[in-house]
Amino acid sequence: MKNLQRTHQLDHTRDVVRVVQVTDSHLCRTSGGTLLGMDTDHSLQAVLDSIQREQPEVDLVLATGDLSNQGAVESYVRFQTYMEQLGAPAFWLTGNHDSHADMLKVAADSPLFCNEIRTATWQILMLDTQVPGAVEGELGADQLGLLEGALEHAAEQRLHSLVCLHHQPIAIGCKWLDQQMVADADSFFRVLDRYGGVKGVLWGHIHQQVDSERKGVALMASPSTCIQFAPGSESFRVDDQSPGYRWLDLHRNGTIETGVSRVVDVSFKVDLDSGGYL
Repeated sequence: MKNLQRTHQLDHTRDVVRVVQVTDSHLCRTSGGTLLGMDTDHSLQAVLDSIQREQPEVDLVLATGDLSNQGAVESYVRFQTYMEQLGAPAFWLTGNHDSHADMLKVAADSPLFCNEIRTATWQILMLDTQVPGAVEGELGADQLGLLEGALEHAAEQRLHSLVCLHHQPIAIGCKWLDQQMVADADSFFRVLDRYGGVKGVLWGHIHQQVDSERKGVALMASPSTCIQFAPGSESFRVDDQSPGYRWLDLHRNGTIETGVSRVVDVSFKVDLDSGGYL
């Protein structure tokens, strides 16, 4: 089941919209559960502590999938409670590890799940790439149609667009992860190429930072709030970098400033010799 067709208007008066992205938290059913030896509640809280120290004004939070490790209502309830610490509205995407049905139970009638977030000059689109029962991602006809319709409307209203999804739409140079990218990425980019208002594409899934560009559009991926994957790896390999998050400043003129911050001065246990966790 794909995202509900819902738009949320964000009341915002400042010239810059400060966005924080957290992704791939992999919370277990119960607090204290681990992924490859790392306590994912502990690592998420460490990231949130960093955000609160470093980002005094957060306008919205984008949680771009794999919030839960195996999809459990209990993990989504905890995740929602954790996000309340930031004092800003949070919006969720479904990852391949998530249960969309259980996420909807927790979201209820809140705007946690919506396809579009609007400010005075920006449109943020949340696209669902989950393929139930599969690791890889795909948009499909309904999400591609939703994307085109939303971008057409943004063009009419002269809005800048940031497009968010869980799976990566480009190859990143990790052979094993590149097999999991958005299957219909070519169709995705054909839509984007028709609209000059698109300024950035943001995703999770790959547990590592990417900052690239395509035809003037920023392409961005971010660290997980738990374990990290080693860049440039042929097969599954865990990296020793710390958990982190991404911040983005969306300016009225359509420019994006962004950066990644990782947790410092906190120790994390992780099995660097693991061959996988699926």
